[in-house]
Amino acid sequence: MNWKLNKVAAVILAASVAGMYAHASDATPPKKHKHKKVEPAGPSVQDQIEQLRQQLQGQQGQIDQLKSDLSNKDQQLQQAQQQAADAQAQAAKAEAAASSISDNTAAVSSLQSTVNDLKANQASLATTVSDETTRIKQQVEHPDAINYKGITISPAGSFIEAATVWRSAATGGDIPTAFTSIPLQNADAAQMSEFYGTGRQSRLAIKATGKLDSFTLTGYYEMDWLGAGTSSNNNQSNSYVMRQRQLWAQAALNSGWKITAGQMWSLATETTHGLDNGSEVLPSTIDPNYEAGFVWTRQYGFRVTKDFGNKFFAGVSAENAETLTPGGTIPSSTYYLLGSLGTNGGLYNAFNADISFNLAPDIITKIAFEPGWGHWEVFNINRFFRDRIYPNAPSSSAGAFNDEAYGGGIGGGFRGPIAGGKAVVGLKGLWGKGIGRYGDSTISDITIAPWGGIVPLKAFSALSTVELNPTPRLNIYLNYGGDYVYRQLTNGPGSTDGYGSPLAAMYGCNTEPVPTNDFTPNAPSNCSGNNKDVQEATVGYWYNIYKGDKGRFRQGFQYSYAVRNLWSGNGTNSSGVVTNPSGSAEGTDNILETSLRYYLP
Repeated sequence: MNWKLNKVAAVILAASVAGMYAHASDATPPKKHKHKKVEPAGPSVQDQIEQLRQQLQGQQGQIDQLKSDLSNKDQQLQQAQQQAADAQAQAAKAEAAASSISDNTAAVSSLQSTVNDLKANQASLATTVSDETTRIKQQVEHPDAINYKGITISPAGSFIEAATVWRSAATGGDIPTAFTSIPLQNADAAQMSEFYGTGRQSRLAIKATGKLDSFTLTGYYEMDWLGAGTSSNNNQSNSYVMRQRQLWAQAALNSGWKITAGQMWSLATETTHGLDNGSEVLPSTIDPNYEAGFVWTRQYGFRVTKDFGNKFFAGVSAENAETLTPGGTIPSSTYYLLGSLGTNGGLYNAFNADISFNLAPDIITKIAFEPGWGHWEVFNINRFFRDRIYPNAPSSSAGAFNDEAYGGGIGGGFRGPIAGGKAVVGLKGLWGKGIGRYGDSTISDITIAPWGGIVPLKAFSALSTVELNPTPRLNIYLNYGGDYVYRQLTNGPGSTDGYGSPLAAMYGCNTEPVPTNDFTPNAPSNCSGNNKDVQEATVGYWYNIYKGDKGRFRQGFQYSYAVRNLWSGNGTNSSGVVTNPSGSAEGTDNILETSLRYYLP
């Protein structure tokens, strides 16, 4: 900036000198005139130079002032620039501070969120610790199961029962109703009612479960006192024996496969979930013989099942077989062998139990579906019968041979909730040949042909049920079912041989017999028709007086009406008098039962 001011001052000075020089060189000497007055001389050159010097000094002062002003302006500009720089720096600092404040705000917000999460986690952890502490304390003080070396042992399912039964027609039984022993209407026992009180259905159940990485092991034992020894009686001490109900072991793989073996409910028995042991659906009855039409057995079985996605299930079992005593009319000239009474050394009942010589176990296959509503199932039973035939008996055993026959059936059913879970409906049935022992009434499996061969009898069983749950404490049940066996003649029309012969003597069914002695009631004579069916209708309820941590205390009552029908036959006596126009006979029983049970928790 200073060099520019010096340059301006030099230019001004040069211009001034040049002007002065031009003024001097352009002056014209004065002309000489005659008789003119002489003028005084002007300023000298020295004076002019002095004036110029003074002017230059003045201009130099102006220049110096300008330089000073410019210097001040420059200082002011520098100060302004410095202030601008300082302001910019302050602005940058302010921006950085604002950014820092924003970052700090975000950090504070994040920290606050973290603190809140920690507080929530701490509260949740405190709740979890409190709940776990409460659970552990409860398990110690009130355990649901007993833990022993990694195995959980539970008595769930055990109960003590005080039960009563009253029947309008006496059967001479305890609380279980022997349906095929319901006396005919004109039998002497049908003219008397019976009452019994019992605690024999009380049950002890123990379940042990051990879990491993890839499978679960389970053992289950269940017993009651509905067994009878050779000396059991009601005289004074009610000396009845314990009975094995279930006794099985299971390996359940995480892949859905289950292998179970031991005494258990048959695979033919309906279940509520898949094909699982322990989920069997039993009629909600007090009667331990359940309900006519109910399809079941409890026997040895070796079972393999598979769960496919908790929607579809399949299984197969090999189960202990037994052939019921043949029914129908068998010619006295027919000689055959099915088995024997039990032997003491073999631990079977040697006094009143027929034990068949089985060819093979019963084979049962089953599939079940649970599509979203209810439980659906279809099953098949395969049975194998055998006897030994003596065509030349009684004179000789020559020519004796073994004969085999096949029986089997197919069944199915469903069960599902309705009315928002306030009710459950179900229906199940079984139809086939030689499947009588799987029906609740156990009417007959087979009859014998005149030549000695086994003839499986066609039969079916069915049970319908409705259960109402108007309140959590109350369960009301209504059942209707029956077991039916078809006629099966074995020696052509006009013969009395076989099962349900229309020529069987039925003319004495309406006459009450005279008993043999004090404790031997009799059925009417000349009333020899075979059992056709047993039907039963039941209504009852269970009410939970208490259900909680201390177990369950419940009371039940039921009424049943059971009918036993015989196949019709000849109602005309030997004198030609029609004494039984319908040629048929039946026995009916009105049954009232009560129960008071305490279940272990």
